[in-house]
Amino acid sequence: MTTEQKNIRNFAIIAHIDHGKSTLADRLIQSCDGLEDREMTEQVLDNMDIERERGITIKSQTVRLMHKASDGVEYQLNLMDTPGHVDFAYEVSRSLASCEGSLLVVDATQGVEAQTLANVYQAIDNNHEIIPVINKVDLPAADVERVKEQIEDVIGIDASNAIEVSAKTGIGIDDLLEAIVTRLPAPLGDKTKPLKALLIDSWYDAYLGVVILLRVFDGVLKEKDKLRFINAEATHDADRVGVFTPKQVQTTVLSAGELGYLTCAIKTISETSIGDTITHERNLCDKPLTGFKPSVPMVFCSLFPVDASDYDKLRDSLGKLALNDASLHFEIESSTALGLGYRCGFLGLLHMEIIQERLEREFNLDLIPTAPSVVYHIYMNDGKMIELYNPADMPDVVLIDHIEEPWIKATILVPDDYLGGILKLCQERRGEQIELTYVGSRAMLVYRLPLNEIVFDFYDRLKSISRGYASFDYEISSYDEGDLVKMNILVNAEPVDALAMVVHRSQTERRGRQLCERLKDLIPKQMFKIAIQAAIGGKIIARETLSALRKDVTAKCYGGDISRKRKLLEKQKKGKKKMRQYGNVEIPQTAFIAALKMGDDK
Repeated sequence: MTTEQKNIRNFAIIAHIDHGKSTLADRLIQSCDGLEDREMTEQVLDNMDIERERGITIKSQTVRLMHKASDGVEYQLNLMDTPGHVDFAYEVSRSLASCEGSLLVVDATQGVEAQTLANVYQAIDNNHEIIPVINKVDLPAADVERVKEQIEDVIGIDASNAIEVSAKTGIGIDDLLEAIVTRLPAPLGDKTKPLKALLIDSWYDAYLGVVILLRVFDGVLKEKDKLRFINAEATHDADRVGVFTPKQVQTTVLSAGELGYLTCAIKTISETSIGDTITHERNLCDKPLTGFKPSVPMVFCSLFPVDASDYDKLRDSLGKLALNDASLHFEIESSTALGLGYRCGFLGLLHMEIIQERLEREFNLDLIPTAPSVVYHIYMNDGKMIELYNPADMPDVVLIDHIEEPWIKATILVPDDYLGGILKLCQERRGEQIELTYVGSRAMLVYRLPLNEIVFDFYDRLKSISRGYASFDYEISSYDEGDLVKMNILVNAEPVDALAMVVHRSQTERRGRQLCERLKDLIPKQMFKIAIQAAIGGKIIARETLSALRKDVTAKCYGGDISRKRKLLEKQKKGKKKMRQYGNVEIPQTAFIAALKMGDDK
């Protein structure tokens, strides 16, 4: 049975991390009988193992629910649960483009956070009708009136009619469903016009090929239709058409205003691109949809397979993940120490960590990641500008005129008690304060910071200084000239290109000493002494020495003359000298990752 367009509601759930989006989605699914009680699990839409273990949403998920309102009319609710972490903001922007309204979820105990602001501004940019939802009202620490004031003061949205709910216990869910039906607009669109649908997301299924998530804006999409993918310039037959309830259900038809999935037995990943417009081959739409701005990677790192024969498997795995995650970029790279691999671009450090973990789990790969770095603009003496993605590729210093690095505008919300520590951290990271205002008892800091100072451990340090209470969001603001140098790490006098990094001159000594100390603890001892050094050009700025393992060669000497023991020790000394000469040092891959997670205290 098809639903009239005026009875359809498309909405996203947006909020800061841990404010209860996924739990609220669970309650809505349960209230609308989307799943039977025996099929319900906690965070039912977080279907990846990593999402459940970490308690975060990584992928947006969509669900169609049917709800009978108080006026007796049955409404079709298309819900999108979105991630809250800054690294997955691109996922949120795509979800918002396919909806008309948003539920802004705010924790009744914590109030408005940095990511709440970032997501709500994205929703406002998409002309969304926004319903403020105050969650966790059942907690003893809940202060609903204070949170309503915050929403009005900080965001500027009227919160007098905010819905008070507890996603955990189910309080207020019926009121929320009624508000969705009465306060959110129905989708616009014309069923009689030629088909115009937006490709929101896609992923690879071993049985069905590429599965496409789409929003139909105009016209009707049916099974067996001959479809045209405008940007990809490809033609396919619609194989299956359906919706998620959240189970996959075939419906054979999707009409204007609806969200659903499509399969066309597509096997090649390149034929689907996020933001593409899908229309009928014989009846093209007048003009394609605007799609999405391509995501700009912020952090780069190289991934190399431990076993060189896994290179092809890594290429195919990255292709399948890039289909599912449009913000992942990758290109071939080779390294003298690590062989063939891929240089990958990510939106942030958590994004990088998640992709690595998904490659290892879902595709059974063993990987060696290099140090994360950002993109630098290098201006040469001849006036040319080159983009530097990998510090190991930095040209000779004499050919460089100047280097520019990316700066971000960061918004940090933190309780007053921890403000001093956060200000000190930002100053240490070469930050420039733009403003400091107060939202109730919390300070709102706006800082300009160099991106390369935050990609390592800034977020971890921020959380530890503020006992987890600070929230952080950022956007790229500009590229500025900086006094930057390339720092090499030498192990046993051999440079390790995977640990090379670009550092501000004022930070070189501290960073070099930290990294050498860290590697000294992480590299296993050998039978010979190893020098671990940090160098800029030919100048050594830090050094640690890893002492040799000493085998007890005198263990078999029971008593007797001391000269016998001395003889054995001298023989061992000579042997170690020889090893020192030819010795190769193997650095375990765990040392690469651990060495780069440098706190300011060891």
